[in-house]
Amino acid sequence: MNILIYGATESGYMVASQLYKKHNITIIDDLDRLPEKFNNLDVGFVAGNGADVLVLERANTDKAELFIACSLIDEANIVACWTAKKVTEAETICFIRRMELYRNLASLTQNRYQTKYDIDTIIWPEQLLTQDIFRIISVPDAIDVEYFARGKAKLFEYRIKENSIIRGSRIMDCSFPDDVLIVGITRDHSLFIPTGATTIEKDDKVIFMGTGSALDSLAAQFFQHVNTIKTAAVIGGGSVGFMLSQQLEQAGIKVKLIEHDRNRCIYLADNLKHSLILQGDGTDLELLEGESIGDSDVTVCVTNNDEKNLLCSLLVKQLGGKRIITRVGNVRNSALFERVGIDVVVSPRDSALKELLNRLQAKDVNILALVEGGQGEVLRLNLPEVFADTLVRDFKLPAKAIIGVVKRGRNVIFPRGDTTLLANDQLIIFTMARDAEAIKAVFAR
Repeated sequence: MNILIYGATESGYMVASQLYKKHNITIIDDLDRLPEKFNNLDVGFVAGNGADVLVLERANTDKAELFIACSLIDEANIVACWTAKKVTEAETICFIRRMELYRNLASLTQNRYQTKYDIDTIIWPEQLLTQDIFRIISVPDAIDVEYFARGKAKLFEYRIKENSIIRGSRIMDCSFPDDVLIVGITRDHSLFIPTGATTIEKDDKVIFMGTGSALDSLAAQFFQHVNTIKTAAVIGGGSVGFMLSQQLEQAGIKVKLIEHDRNRCIYLADNLKHSLILQGDGTDLELLEGESIGDSDVTVCVTNNDEKNLLCSLLVKQLGGKRIITRVGNVRNSALFERVGIDVVVSPRDSALKELLNRLQAKDVNILALVEGGQGEVLRLNLPEVFADTLVRDFKLPAKAIIGVVKRGRNVIFPRGDTTLLANDQLIIFTMARDAEAIKAVFAR
């Protein structure tokens, strides 16, 4: 696929580094030369403004199949996408940073004013991050949650603690509920696909796939020590903190939100009718103690500063915080945050990347989710019409992978070795990112 990326930014690099091995990438930016880190990528470069028709013509935009605008200026991204629509039939994806622009461009009311220049996909990383955090909060003890097949299939990730009843057990010896599979384990920051003989160890991050009801049973039996989340503390009243508090209110969860800026606190108090808004610094230990933040069922640190988020999280942990979810802007800090005991580390970059890859569909392939910073992928692949009936145990793939779900019409099947695969079945497959292309190739024949 020929892809144009407007913006040699962090987001531009994130996208290019993920896609350049499989696609023809050209970067457009108003720079004399690409930043140093892009030099390790096999990409082209055109100097100029992505909203300039002449620049787009130099970049052969008419041959592009996808145009991604991710400069640092929202308005420039929007205009660039509109301009690209004039010279190409390419799908357009626009990154934005502001809530009001997202509302204007992605709301249902916009559908009344459709034009041929409309942007196909709007990506607001903070909105996607909010959704990810809320899903994680809704499943006590989980550190990642993904939904597939319109919610009929789910993926939960749990960290194995010292007192876990499955610690030290082989997978084959664990009595997990029916319709649940372990598809991956992360150990010492490395993801791998286990076998039945794999022993589950302390601090392993174990990835389960199954039906919602089966995973609920799994949680109640092995992981869930708190039945429901009743109280939450949110540190940081920016876009993520505000939108997350709205969702928590709607779910009936009592929220304490700490924000240092007085004017922002007034806005939050006017728009969050059931949350307690506290003006102060999330690193103020006296404030945290006085407001009993450590007693909350979950604490979410979502300021725009990694160092502050880390310090807030450690202070809350010192006060006895039960579960802490922390935002990280620089993904290189993720491993550090986990090493010092943060329960869940989330990143707007990862949330945006997952959404972007969801849009990059080949004829019958879709990446449904990325796992562990892109080490693993959940793929959706369709068996061809000429496929001969085959048992799962006899279905040979060129690399290690697990068929987690078989979608057949409206039915969702969680396969075993003796499950028969039929023509036109849609498979949801978990595999390592390095093996994804080999797996896809089997279905492209």
